[in-house]
Amino acid sequence: MKTIYNSIREEVEKHSKVRNSVLGNVSEWKRSHYIILSEIIKDELSEAEELKGGKKFEIGNTISHVTLQRFFENDYQDKTHNDLRFLKTLDKICIFLGYKDLNDYIQSLKINNQEKGPEGSLEFLTKMVYEYCATVFEFYKKFPEHKTEIFKDLVFDGSPFLERATEFSRELCERDFQLVTKNNRSNYEVFDINLVTDEPDKKILEAQEFWNLLFKVGETGEEHFVNQLNTQIYFIRKIDNTWKIWDNYNPDAGRLNRKA
Repeated sequence: MKTIYNSIREEVEKHSKVRNSVLGNVSEWKRSHYIILSEIIKDELSEAEELKGGKKFEIGNTISHVTLQRFFENDYQDKTHNDLRFLKTLDKICIFLGYKDLNDYIQSLKINNQEKGPEGSLEFLTKMVYEYCATVFEFYKKFPEHKTEIFKDLVFDGSPFLERATEFSRELCERDFQLVTKNNRSNYEVFDINLVTDEPDKKILEAQEFWNLLFKVGETGEEHFVNQLNTQIYFIRKIDNTWKIWDNYNPDAGRLNRKA
């Protein structure tokens, strides 16, 4: 499956400001071309509404030609997801492309613009995983309200997955955990989804997920960080002619609960 990185690179190349510059007539970019690209991005970011105010000081509004050349020419591995500077660079590139940030780009690419395909197909199941992760993020944003009904269209009632997730999250809500989203302090990325098991009524998908979350606790302001890259396994079943998530293996499930 095409990585988020490749997708972003392709969109930059197709951007009207890039296409209509000297870069649009060059088959292979060199150092001088990345200097031009850096200036094009700088001009766009200087006018971006998303970088008005505090966020501009948090992530900046320029990307050096060295960073851009590295991004376009390197074959990034999983470890890069733990580099905050790398995430800030991706945020700025996505803002240049017209999105609010990297997370907005991912959701737009994988949820809003992707056709589901026939039920049970890889496209359908992939979209289900992306929708689930987007829903989890929305679920966290509602803390300390505990609204598990948000998962009803994606996860089977009475499933072991929903029972575990309900138990873990209820405890955090009772302790008044609140997700910090200002200036993109919390974000996530899902990538490299692969089909592991393909049976008529059961599918197993493997996904790489990076979650970068900051929670504060009620009046005390105590901070709890989640900064993890892991492989998650989704068990998806067809029951009464309906496909939903039945279970999930997440090696870091309940991490915040255990820290307390």
